[in-house]
Amino acid sequence: MASAAPTKLYADDVSLVVVLIDTNPFFWTTSEKNSSSLSFADFISHVLPFLNAIMLLNQLNQVVLIATGVNSCEYIYDSSLPHQQSADGKMPAFYSEILTKLEQFVSKDQRLAKNDSSLTMSSLLSGSLSLALCYIQKIFRAGPLHPQPRILCLQGSPDGPEQYVGIMNAIFSAQRSMIPIDSCVLGTQNSAFLQQASHITGGIYQKPAYPDGLFQYLSAVFATDLQSRSFLRLPKPPGVDFRASCFCHKKTIDMGYICSVCLSIFCKHHKKCSTCGSNFNQSQQDASSTLDHKRKTPEA
Repeated sequence: MASAAPTKLYADDVSLVVVLIDTNPFFWTTSEKNSSSLSFADFISHVLPFLNAIMLLNQLNQVVLIATGVNSCEYIYDSSLPHQQSADGKMPAFYSEILTKLEQFVSKDQRLAKNDSSLTMSSLLSGSLSLALCYIQKIFRAGPLHPQPRILCLQGSPDGPEQYVGIMNAIFSAQRSMIPIDSCVLGTQNSAFLQQASHITGGIYQKPAYPDGLFQYLSAVFATDLQSRSFLRLPKPPGVDFRASCFCHKKTIDMGYICSVCLSIFCKHHKKCSTCGSNFNQSQQDASSTLDHKRKTPEA
């Protein structure tokens, strides 16, 4: 399949890394109660040096940070934009800017979450993936020269089956544009969505066994550019969960019913497709009589 992205790059080792960080308060509140898991503050303390390391690897490298909340998602940092210099000389200038914007975003997202009782424990991953792909497409259309893009998802919250369609659309869009989606899962369970995303787009999926060493995982595995990956022995997932979510109850299923018109998936038999409106209530006897009638009808 032909790529929709331009083929001229600055160089093979110049990267545009769009990082999606999970700020879901439900997940991090539970994680802080578990002594074997990272707190959100410790998590950020691993992520910031990783972002700095990417920009130090090549002066043309670009980093974009997107926060993924439970109710919203937002651009937090873009290294290509002009930024104010920090008065604190003890840390890089962009650290304080990211921390300030993250604090503002988390506070706003928590207020929205308290006002919406229908929210689930999952983060808005489909929205942040869409933001990342839109930004990369803007870079593609800015000119013939651009860095090699990739997306890194730092996810802790469980999958939201209600986001299945949006996430799969984003995955196939990334595949068409040849944009790898890397995944680093910090939760207690593997993410079926991110396993499929990394498998389909040619990215890396990893669930760190020791969260306290997150920076080592990020710098050794996810900081490498796409050209260097062909020379390295990178971790491979033990398997990929290809199960889908039904369109009726938004639950992950092993077996189900598929609409032959629009390929919507349902866990139970329905008389009518809720997506495209096709009728499923024709009985087997009616279907066979219709087929016999068609066979007996003379050709014009």
